[in-house]
Parts: sequence; structure tokens; C-alpha cells
Amino acid sequence: MNADATPGSLTRREFLGFAAATGLILSSLSTLAGSPAFAAEGPALAMPPLPYPENALEPHISAKTVGFHYGKHTKAYYDKTNELLKAAAAAPKNLDQVFLDAAKKPDDTVLFNNAAQAFNHTFYWKGLTPGGPKTPTGKLATMIAASFGDFESLKKELAAAAVSQFASGWAWLVLDNGTLKTTKTPNAANPLLSGQKPILTIDVWEHAYYLDYQNRRADYVTAVLDNLVNWDIVAAQLG
Repeated sequence: MNADATPGSLTRREFLGFAAATGLILSSLSTLAGSPAFAAEGPALAMPPLPYPENALEPHISAKTVGFHYGKHTKAYYDKTNELLKAAAAAPKNLDQVFLDAAKKPDDTVLFNNAAQAFNHTFYWKGLTPGGPKTPTGKLATMIAASFGDFESLKKELAAAAVSQFASGWAWLVLDNGTLKTTKTPNAANPLLSGQKPILTIDVWEHAYYLDYQNRRADYVTAVLDNLVNWDIVAAQLG
């Protein structure tokens, strides 16, 4: 897909492939970790289009940031992953399979970094929404209360993880043995490596926020948690 393309400019084949892969109807959304959102199209892993226009997250994240972050950075990870997979005998089933297998092989560090970053970025984009629900409901709300006391406490703990992550990385809300927890990972690392199930992530690599917030990472994290998290999508990750 063209790096500057929006969902409205998809070809019929791209749209049908993406619709079949991701299940555009929310009620049928499964966890990204095992989701066909990353199903191979032929020999390659196709980068899913954004679920919204590039300017949809403004004023909290600018169209310029999304254009570079999605259209350049995310695309580069997919492109490099597919390039490295060209020699594979068979197409992988999904992206998490690629980076989890690569993590076991010291010689596959480059493949791991690119495939995991492609996965992490897609997970990040899926968890955001323009003007979406601002508070969790149902089972997710109950689990948040059980694990953190209340929603505000969850946001404070997740923000602390995101702001305190040294250098590049990610903050996560995960399901760990039936309990919700917050965690953080450096660089391309992912909670699946530790047996945890990711249900929300915040990208704290500088390219995620520097054009809009410069060195004010905390302001970016607050803006995401207060305005952009799609808690319906997060709830769907619980399974």
C-alpha cells in the first residue's frame, strides 16, 4: 500500500483483503496477538491501513505525526520484515509468529526487531480512536476495578510506566493469569515474550510524539489516555 494512502483510497482488492483479515465489525474482533489481522497475503505480510484518516487524531496527535509515524516508520518495519522473509519456504501465518520464532534465534535479531515493531505499531494504531468512548464498561471496567481500584488509578499507573520507560519503548496494559497489569518494554520487546497478553499499548519512541510535544512525553501520554484510547477495542482484546 502507498505510504500516504488513507482507507478511502484503498483498491477493491486491498479493502477486501483487509476486511477479511481484520474483521471490521467490532463484535467479531479477536485479540491482535492471534488475530488474522496479520494474515499473510501471498508470500508477504500486508500492512493494515489506518482505521481512520491521518488527521482524525488531531488536535492530540497531528496529521503530520501520523503521516510520518504510520506512513514511514510503520511501513518501513513491514517492508523490512517482508524483505527478510523472502527466503522463507512458506509464508508465516501471522506477524506474532514471526517475531516469537525469531526471538529464539540469536541470528534472527534483525528479523525480530522489525517484525515485533511492525506488530507493536499495528497494535498501537488499532487501540486509538477519534472521538471514541472515554471510559471502559462491562467486563473490562470490572477487571480494572479489581486490579487497580478504579479507572483513574489505572491511567496513573499506565502513565507512570510510559513516562518512566528509559529511552525508546512501549507501555502496556496486559492480561497476566487472569489479572490486568501494567508493564513496559524497551525497543521492540513485547509482553508476549513473557507470556502476557497485551490489550493496550502506548508508543513512547520519540517519533510517536516529538513533532507535536518535543520532549514533553508526559503531555503526550496524558493526551492519549484522556482522549484517544478506544476502550471498546481494548475490551475486545480480553477475548
